[in-house]
Amino acid sequence: MDVWRRLLLATVCGVAVASIYAAQTVLPSMGDSLGVLAQHAGWIVSTGQFGYLAGLVLLVPLGDVVTNRRRLIAVHMAITAAGLFLTAAASAAWTAFSGLALAGMFAVVVQTTVAYAASVSPPAERGRNIGVVTSGVVVGILGARFVTGMLAQAWGWRSMYAVLGVLALALAALVLRALPPEDSSRQPAGYRQAVVSFRGLFGQRLFLTRGLIAFFLFASFGTLWSGLSLPLANAPWHLSESQIGLFGIAGLAGALGAARAGRWADAGRATPISGLALALLIVSWAATAQLSWSLWLLVIGIVVLDFAVQVVHVSNQHVLTTAHPERTSSVIGGYMVFYSLGSALGAAATTSIFTSHGWATSSLLGAGFATCALIVWATDARRRSRTSEVGSEAADAHRGEEEKQRSETEQVGPVADRSRGHR
Repeated sequence: MDVWRRLLLATVCGVAVASIYAAQTVLPSMGDSLGVLAQHAGWIVSTGQFGYLAGLVLLVPLGDVVTNRRRLIAVHMAITAAGLFLTAAASAAWTAFSGLALAGMFAVVVQTTVAYAASVSPPAERGRNIGVVTSGVVVGILGARFVTGMLAQAWGWRSMYAVLGVLALALAALVLRALPPEDSSRQPAGYRQAVVSFRGLFGQRLFLTRGLIAFFLFASFGTLWSGLSLPLANAPWHLSESQIGLFGIAGLAGALGAARAGRWADAGRATPISGLALALLIVSWAATAQLSWSLWLLVIGIVVLDFAVQVVHVSNQHVLTTAHPERTSSVIGGYMVFYSLGSALGAAATTSIFTSHGWATSSLLGAGFATCALIVWATDARRRSRTSEVGSEAADAHRGEEEKQRSETEQVGPVADRSRGHR
């Protein structure tokens, strides 16, 4: 896959995911405009996440059913645009929530796009291509904060949804013209079979382990980014929407700093790198918690946090698509169920906790989620280490038994020869 097509797929992911997270920078003004109370403002983001969750269950399996994923990507982008336009035109909260839910539901085009990238990539480049395409997700989440913050500051929060809708429509047309077809030898499954296969993933240890890590990883991520605009808009900083959006650049720098995560995964280092990144995620919250008196420490915390999240996210997807190459759409979609639930939990919890107890408590919440992710990783690493030791001991015992039998055979041979000589 050439660089331009990788960038196109990354852009599709970025615009799709931005439709869910664009509200994070403008929660105070958007909530006021729609009549949503401050303590419930996090539900503006969570609504898109729950729509996304529905799309993961109902729509992502289509990626393993249809033979033309390019067309599926284009259709999903067009419907995402419809949800964005509905949100931009909303005069009441329920209308905006409906548009956000629709846009979130079809933003699962991200998973179909990653699955497409994995399927057209040779095995030696799969991790690299997934890393580049997935970076579009991070750019969409973080870069959108800067762009949408500027748009909201200049023309109001509705303008950012209108612009995203136009971009989504343009990308839908470009995908059909620019992307190559997939390998025609791929045998699509039936929809029911794909859904059953999707559900069956949740009974597999590898999938559940990586899924639980993603759940706590993105709960921590959502705690920061869905709650950050509230303390920055209040005393002592009183920052504007465009100024708050600038912090997205710091997050973007951290995430792009993890661009080599895919190559690390290709080299077989996905598991140890994930553990190190989760430890860094916990440390990042010590800096982020100092927001009340230092914006520079906040920036450092943001860079480290987004670096860690991107490393773990790419590593998780590489491990799962390598283990299930025949159903990449379903396995990525199932994995993202945990992502969506974690993000929704972080978004809803952080605004409520900040309103009641302040940013320090929100930071403890984010660090707690990160610690839970590290515990899941460590438990699995310990189990796999024990399994490896048992397997090694069994292999040693088997080799020992073979050597013993070989020695006995060698000893019996000369005795039999002497016996025949006496006769």
